[in-house]
Amino acid sequence: MALTLTPLTEFPLVRPGDDLALFIWQSLGRSQIVLQDGDILVIAQKIVSKAEGRIVHLSHIEPSPRAIELAARCEKDPRQVELVLRESREVLRVRPGTIIVEHRLGFVCANAGIDHSNVSPVAEIGEALDPEGWLLLLPLDPDATACAIRQRLEAASGCQVGALIIDSHGRAWRLGTVGVAIGLSGLPGLVDLRGEPDLFGYKLRITQVGAADELAAAASLVMGQAAEGTPVIHVRGFPYSAREGRLSDLLRPKDEDLFR
Repeated sequence: MALTLTPLTEFPLVRPGDDLALFIWQSLGRSQIVLQDGDILVIAQKIVSKAEGRIVHLSHIEPSPRAIELAARCEKDPRQVELVLRESREVLRVRPGTIIVEHRLGFVCANAGIDHSNVSPVAEIGEALDPEGWLLLLPLDPDATACAIRQRLEAASGCQVGALIIDSHGRAWRLGTVGVAIGLSGLPGLVDLRGEPDLFGYKLRITQVGAADELAAAASLVMGQAAEGTPVIHVRGFPYSAREGRLSDLLRPKDEDLFR
């Protein structure tokens, strides 16, 4: 079966408290897509964070002495740095414009994944505050959210499906951001091919495929990064068998991380 990725059309703007599973189900209908076993819904982190109310205004943040000290080094607003610290387990590097941290979810990323783009929640929150001061934090538990959405869609469709929540991250070896998985349910995160034969019959010794990240990158191409307004992608033909995966499957142990 060919791998196909289809953006769900006419997806509404998401506000805090909205029912994402319902929105996805309704958008599937508008897109004339009938779910089948093995289908996957790839969901942009931004709409998950918005639905979960993970929106903060800088005017509500009081920076700590540590945040003020780091802000001077990275040339950022101390209040934004305070949010980075609250969302992180450990600060790894500080450079002008960037703080590299181990996020509370376990992965290493820049600025704790806190986003300033495509965040316009003034009408959603109901406060007349500076629109430039709104920031979006990552979801509290993306695996749990993916599982809840998957279960709702399975109950509605009678089919076995997967759900994948993705974000854009940079990489240690290369420039540019790519889509990566930050929460998943009903599909593998990592596929271990060690022991499998290659084209010439040799057994693979070290190959493990970041299947969820590969799909996240593909879906990110279809979603776009700016004003496309297509935050959910329907996937059919994913080449790996369904099973329960989780974000932790993809995280490199600290003692194997050569960039720490």
